[in-house]
Amino acid sequence: MVFPKRAARRAFHFCVVDMFEFALGGIRSGVRGRSFQAVFFLGLVLIGIAYLSGNFSPRQPKTVALDVGLSGLRFSLILLNLFWVQELVAREIDRRTVLFSLAYPVARSAFLLGRFLAVLVLSLLAATIMGFLLGIAVVFAGGQYVQEFSVSVGLPYWIVLIGFWLDAAVVGAFTLCMASLATVSFFPIVLGATFAVAGKSLGAALEYIGRGADGDVELVSKFSPLLETVRWVLPDLSRLDWRDWPMYGLPPSIELVGYSTLMAFAYIALMLSVAVMQFSKREFG
Repeated sequence: MVFPKRAARRAFHFCVVDMFEFALGGIRSGVRGRSFQAVFFLGLVLIGIAYLSGNFSPRQPKTVALDVGLSGLRFSLILLNLFWVQELVAREIDRRTVLFSLAYPVARSAFLLGRFLAVLVLSLLAATIMGFLLGIAVVFAGGQYVQEFSVSVGLPYWIVLIGFWLDAAVVGAFTLCMASLATVSFFPIVLGATFAVAGKSLGAALEYIGRGADGDVELVSKFSPLLETVRWVLPDLSRLDWRDWPMYGLPPSIELVGYSTLMAFAYIALMLSVAVMQFSKREFG
């Protein structure tokens, strides 16, 4: 029984090594990709818009700049994850260049998980750089104007960015799952974008219906059962937005942060499991 255990450990070791090699290759490709450069430039433009919006705001310029900047940063991270999954996985499958990677004696799961790890690292790098630049823009927004309620670009601010990174990771995992199934290269990015919009809108829709939809009984009776069903299938990504903490000094509850983080990791694990199973059985003709 010793030999099978040793063989299993060696197989696991080689699988992990292969995964990190695919991740390193994906990181290099992601940084060089034009989509990364274009979306990263868009993120910088949005940060500039945040700075200008703060300067043009008659009251609370730093709060306005931070709010606009965080929205732009979150949007940029989602786009980056969509494009990276598209370039590193979907496009390789569509062009059949994935066959060169799978021609070696490596597990298909190592390729898929390695590429997703590359997306996570690239996304974290982008969030760090843009977060640092946005923090500088917020500090200098408004010039010498001293607003009544100060904003924070310290720990609360960076925790919010971690929430946005998890948000983008969930969207990336869903897009990766779609890429492992789709036969048309642009479907994953379209479905991923739709998923992102739906996930961010779910919380607002549930809250609106829960409050009675402004007295519209027919609307409540029509959509309440549907939303209650959807909430068990679609993650509520709005729960990963904790921007009230650095903006207004209102920290989220530990329960909310814990539940939201657990939800994100559970959904990522589910999507990756489905993606690996489907990709392992897929035929590349």
